This record gives sequence, C-alpha cells and structure tokens, in this order.
Amino acid sequence: MFNGLGMNLGNLSRLSMAKTRSISPENFTGEKGKGGMSTDGPAKECARDLGVGWKLSPYVKIAAGTTFTLAEIEGPGAIQQIWMTPTGNWRYSILRFYWDDEETPSVECPVGDFFANGWCQYAHVNSLPVCVNPGSAFNCYWEMPFRKKCRITLENIGYDEMVLYYQINYTLTDIPDDAAYFHAQFRRTNPLPYKEVYTILDGVSGHGQFVGCYMAWGVNNTGWWGEGEIKFFLDGDGEFPTICGTGTEDYFCGSYNFDRNGQYTEFSTPYAGLPQVIRGDGAYKCQQRFGLYRWHIMDPVRFESDLKVTIQALGWRSKHRYLPLQDDIASVAFWYQAEPHAPFPALPDRDYLEVI
Repeated sequence: MFNGLGMNLGNLSRLSMAKTRSISPENFTGEKGKGGMSTDGPAKECARDLGVGWKLSPYVKIAAGTTFTLAEIEGPGAIQQIWMTPTGNWRYSILRFYWDDEETPSVECPVGDFFANGWCQYAHVNSLPVCVNPGSAFNCYWEMPFRKKCRITLENIGYDEMVLYYQINYTLTDIPDDAAYFHAQFRRTNPLPYKEVYTILDGVSGHGQFVGCYMAWGVNNTGWWGEGEIKFFLDGDGEFPTICGTGTEDYFCGSYNFDRNGQYTEFSTPYAGLPQVIRGDGAYKCQQRFGLYRWHIMDPVRFESDLKVTIQALGWRSKHRYLPLQDDIASVAFWYQAEPHAPFPALPDRDYLEVI
C-alpha cells in the first residue's frame, strides 16, 4: 500500500492509509475532531458576537526571551508543509526541530534564513521546497520523516513580544527503513578574514545527502563579488575536494554576474534563485546585499561518512587579479542523514546575529 510520501503530480491519484493531520493555534495537538474548540483564545473579543468555532485562536504571542513549542507529534510520520507569518526581527526568531528522542536539534536556524529571507526584508521566493509570498507568508515543503516523535520550537531572543500565525501539516504513516532525517544548520562570519574561505558546513558525520543552501551575502567592496568557487569535500577528502565549482553565480545557476543591461537581475525558479538584491538608498542604507538559494533536488550531493562544504569570496583588483573579499556572509545548509548527527557549532549570540 502506498505510504503517502514523496508526493507529486504523478502519484496524487494513489490511495493510501496515511492519515492527514494539522497543527495550528486552533488545534495545538493535531488530534482528530479537536480543531476550532477554543473558548478563550487571543481573538475572543473579535468573535464575541459569534462564539466558539469562529476564529478565537488564529495566532499565538511569544514573549521576549521565551521558547514556544509549535508542535509535538508522536510518530511514525512526516512533516509535509509548514506555513507561518512571524513578526519582528526574523533573525531573532530561532527555529529548532528535534527528531525522535534527540536532546540536541537537527534544525537550528533563524526563521528568516530558513525561508530564504535572511536580510529581514521581504523577498518573494518561488521555489519547490520554499515559497515566500506577500505580505510575509513563509512556506516550507521539505519532506521531513520521523519514526518516534517530532518536536518543533520557536525561541524569541528579541526584545519584544512577537505574534505568530502558523500551521504545520503532516501525515501519520509508515516510514521506510532508508528514509533519512532532515537537517538545517545556520552559520555567519562577519567579516570574513582576509584570504580565508567561508565554511557553509563542516563536521558532518554519517550517511546522507546535501540538498541545498541559502546564503545572505553582504558585500563590503565595490565591484563584482562572486568569482569564488564552492567545494564539496566528501568521505575523507584531504586538501582537495571531489567537487569543485567554477564561480559563485555559476553554483547558484546564474552566469556573468547575474547582469542584464548593467544591473543585477533578481530571479526565482524551482531549483535556484537570486530573489533579493538590496541596492541601498545612497545615504544610510548603502551596503549592497544579496540573497541566493540553490536546491539540490534533482542532483543531491551524496556522502557515505563525512561532508564539508566551503565557498570562496572573490572579487577583482588591479591588473585583472582576484581580490579575496572580507564580506558579511551567512548561510543555511540543508541535508538529510541517518542519525545520530554530529554536534552543531554554537549559534551566534543576538548581537552577532543582528542585521543592521
């Protein structure tokens, strides 16, 4: 019997015994027949003439310095879609996902960067696993299987209370033995030391596949900034990698500086994009910043024991020579692997996370 996973247009007609469930502020547990029962939600005044069942609890408020559990699900099953609209500074809202009985998260990332909006300004994203739509609707379609349990939290490390509308759609079903667990890890280096490479991911130990990368790239020089090569060190590679790219815009499936008629040109496609170019106002907001994503959906980078991913930051200097840049670079690496996973580096503190 079809287990209801790996959904696409080609299998929508197949029947399955998988059970569809959904968690939102109107049904925190996702239990069958338990939605819309709130009698004392935050919107009760709006529904005071209508009563129970009329949108009493469409959102939650998360106080500064607190962590809210968005979902706690008994498996086996899989997350299939997430929608949310966080308010406030998106670098100050930290998403964490825990699979089965983990004590440390497999996903730890500011909410904006997780949804390819790392500069805390809206950018429309139209891709297969991530969609960001007006006004500030974050959507995720990464399939995330789990066997025993799933727990998802959001920590507000900001100074102010935030409001969150959200919905987590999932299925309860059998998980195949070869299904790996979803991981996402955030990093930031600001500024990148001279002649050093930026590390997107390191210390991964286990069997899995790298499936994508988002980068928030702040350029601290004039001129073109994307000559650097991305490198994938697989399964015991030493000084030299197995996979070596040809340039930053090449890796993100663009070419020639993303230039059309002398201007950077935004684009957003199912597998890759440059959805955000912040050009500045010529006064106080003058630093150019870029948001880029590349999803390895059709071409996952598979590893059997370990993985390291780096990228160079290169511009141009006199005499047609490369210039190692000292840029503000943040990234999110996305991958699947068998558990257990190696410990993540500590998330930067609030001041280091902040986008000025």
